[in-house]
Amino acid sequence: MASKAEARSIGQRLLAAFEAAGAVEVTPDILQPAEALLDLYGEDIRARAYVTADPLRGEMMLRPDFTVPVVQAHMAEGAEPARYAYMGEVFRKQDHRGAARVAEYFQAGYEVFDREDPEAADAEVFALFAKLLKPLALSATIGDIGLLRAAVEGLDTLPARKAALARHIWRPKRFHRLMERYAGLSPMPESRAALLAGARSDAPWIGLRTPEEMTARIAVLQADAATAPIAAEDVARLDALFALRCTADRAPAQLSDLGIAALAPAIARLERRLAALDARGIDLTALAFEASHGRATMEYYDGFVFSFETADPGFPPIASGGRYDALTRVLGGGREIPAVGGVIRPGLVADLGGLA
Repeated sequence: MASKAEARSIGQRLLAAFEAAGAVEVTPDILQPAEALLDLYGEDIRARAYVTADPLRGEMMLRPDFTVPVVQAHMAEGAEPARYAYMGEVFRKQDHRGAARVAEYFQAGYEVFDREDPEAADAEVFALFAKLLKPLALSATIGDIGLLRAAVEGLDTLPARKAALARHIWRPKRFHRLMERYAGLSPMPESRAALLAGARSDAPWIGLRTPEEMTARIAVLQADAATAPIAAEDVARLDALFALRCTADRAPAQLSDLGIAALAPAIARLERRLAALDARGIDLTALAFEASHGRATMEYYDGFVFSFETADPGFPPIASGGRYDALTRVLGGGREIPAVGGVIRPGLVADLGGLA
């Protein structure tokens, strides 16, 4: 395992490369306010954050990531367009499965806020990372969460069902359990059937929800139960989308062959992104595309996603990133700007022999 000094040295080289590409260095505080930030991270990081209490500032956390504080700062006072770079330590608890992984490590990152051409910005970030990491001969994979969101939004079913599915795109097991329920493929639990039929327990009322809130919730469940199941053909198309894997050059055609009409705008964006990647010298025939790529990572990605990895499945990704337009809207109080970025782990680069 690389020493902290080796990781810092490579991180400084990456930071210099990002600055040479036009980025301005930013240095978010290591100690961040926890209350708002924890709600913005996916379950993975939320569960692994180091949280503490400050007598004056309230609940605080050690920085688990740079993107959210960078977006906060940009939406508060940043000019447009903007490119930011950073390098510093992040902190994440490891469970028993990741006991061999470090809980404190360096991240070097590059973030682009630009309205002019989002697909060109996607290609800019990816191509820069590909160039810097080329000596390591890593495998790169891209995806697009926007495709999955578009397919869910296009389903012929209740808005409440589509909203629930959209919330759980990043939680594959929950998502597919919901799909089975909405498609009528799993039996309704006896307790829910009794509740919807009007049965009530004589147990004392406990919990935070009021009787009025519970009554409203039961009404929603009754409307759901009275709605026709999602068509088997739609379920099959969605399953085929989530399972789609091919080289990037073949992705638009294979996505179109699925017959999901709602995907047309997202496929057009993908085609523009692939054209921009090709223009920057990326070999699309050697680039992997996975429609479900990024589903198990941070929830703020809502479009293009990518990663660079070794052939060892037990080795963490060397670099990853993606588009997070919706996050800028949340942190901008309704104002938003297209944004994309990514991070490289200098310590892992050092473990693999460093940069040329």
